[in-house]
Amino acid sequence: MNNNLFLTPKEIVAELDKYIIGQNDAKRNVAIALRNRWRRMNTPMDIQGEIVPNNILMIGATGVGKTEIARRLAKIADAPFTKVEASKFTEVGYVGRDVESMVRDLVEQSVNLVKAAKKEEVKEKATQAVEDVILDALIPPMKSTNQRPISTTAENQVPDNDYELNQKTRERFRQKLRNGELEDRKIDINVKTPANNGMGMVGGGMMDEASMINLQDMLSNMMPKKNKKRKVTIEEARKILIEEEVSKLIDMDEVKEEAIKKAENTGMIFIDEIDKIAKGSGNSSGGDVSREGVQRDLLPIVEGSAVNTKYGLIHTDHILFVAAGAFHVSKPSDLIPELQGRFPIRVELDSLTKDDFLRILKEPKNALTKQYIALLKAEEVELLFDDDALEDLAEIAFQVNSEVENIGARRLQTVMSRLLNELLFDIPDKIGANAKVVITKQMVGEKLDGLVKDKDLSQYIL
Repeated sequence: MNNNLFLTPKEIVAELDKYIIGQNDAKRNVAIALRNRWRRMNTPMDIQGEIVPNNILMIGATGVGKTEIARRLAKIADAPFTKVEASKFTEVGYVGRDVESMVRDLVEQSVNLVKAAKKEEVKEKATQAVEDVILDALIPPMKSTNQRPISTTAENQVPDNDYELNQKTRERFRQKLRNGELEDRKIDINVKTPANNGMGMVGGGMMDEASMINLQDMLSNMMPKKNKKRKVTIEEARKILIEEEVSKLIDMDEVKEEAIKKAENTGMIFIDEIDKIAKGSGNSSGGDVSREGVQRDLLPIVEGSAVNTKYGLIHTDHILFVAAGAFHVSKPSDLIPELQGRFPIRVELDSLTKDDFLRILKEPKNALTKQYIALLKAEEVELLFDDDALEDLAEIAFQVNSEVENIGARRLQTVMSRLLNELLFDIPDKIGANAKVVITKQMVGEKLDGLVKDKDLSQYIL
């Protein structure tokens, strides 16, 4: 298990603080939930199966950090993570996504994580094998006709025969390859391509998604793979061949087994817009008929059931589910009681204040100001923000959110984009390299004050 899982709840909150401003209550609860995964894995086997995760329901307006908290948490834990929207699912029998697909997505993520870790383990061996393949294409090896060992004396010694000459040339070229001197040279390589390229499948009504995927995989494995010759540069050849060599060295059965285990014990599923499937979220006619049905379909998965995936059977009992919704129209109590009971931890996220907006612009590792500074640095232009300019931007974002529509921190993106639009267009044509641009309070006033005061314009533009 990843070392990051050994972080204490306090350390987890400190990691989340690098990217998310405020929402301490939510951070504390998710930190406890993450630490509990590690605690469970270190309990005696007889009780381990009995400890179920405390699923979390986050309640808060859009753009306050619900998704970001869950996504960052999964990164901290190096855990499989998938985000789904409850409104995309429909009850069995209606057209839409099947609720089990989120578990299949999670397993897919888990397989990718395990595969990436295994790739790192075999990378050195694969790189060596690729080097040999490229060398064979450049200087084909020659069979020795003479059993006498190769002389390894002075470098300038004349080789005794063609075999020795061939070996010395190969070693010289191997060194050139390692030094990156031959990257643009073109060589012929054999690339394996599936024989059933472009073959589609039409599913019958009785077949579920997992069966279709399994059948497609089985058929593609049965079809022989064709060797196709391609002329590519050595640089491209490396990329193509490394994938082939790595897949030869990785034991896929081991990957599948490990991935299922990882998904079962450390997987996280984030169900967004759960309020959209609650009874009170609008009228109950037409397309809304399957709302309660979706909740009932979600119930066994959140409660713990076995789901068939193309990598094998996965049990969802210990997957951590984090649900989130704005609950503007409906309330958490509008969800069916059984589903409410599966999300025992309730966390209300605060709406963002002007001070929060200012901190969001300045503090996070991925703050918008830092992103724009990095973008313009690519053009060799230095971008600076005055503190009072940032205060004005925070005030404007807060004001527009209060008067037009509260979209949380996302409002900063529209405001910032509007402010820097002209500047981004003028670089590098009017404003060349080595320039220094300072965003002042006056500049913010010129670009945005008129828009904010004109209510009709701000509705459309900000």
